[in-house]
Amino acid sequence: VQLQASGGGLVQAGGSLRLSCAASGRTFSSYDMGWFRQAPGKEREFVAAINWSGGRTSYADSVKGRFTISRDNAKNTVYLQMNSLKPEDTAAYYCAADRGGYGLGSGGDYWGQGTQVTVSS
Repeated sequence: VQLQASGGGLVQAGGSLRLSCAASGRTFSSYDMGWFRQAPGKEREFVAAINWSGGRTSYADSVKGRFTISRDNAKNTVYLQMNSLKPEDTAAYYCAADRGGYGLGSGGDYWGQGTQVTVSS
């Protein structure tokens, strides 16, 4: 599986962005998917995850109520809608695909390249 993340950019605090992660291959619908982020000088952290069917989601406490993860298995794509963005959301955002061995939001077998999100105050 190859993952291609897009949608990052520069936005003012309070603004919104939608990230997309497009996957290659015919097995996308069998993977749990997650978004993670890493800010300069910090460790990578979990942001949000969604199971293979879209019926179960998980969020980091820091983004609950502001971010929404979703997926379209027909388009092999997972999304992260980010609203009410804060400067502390600034980071490179990565999508990951989990074949099922990690537990929802705990890691991934395949990773996309990062897409940079910068939130100005």
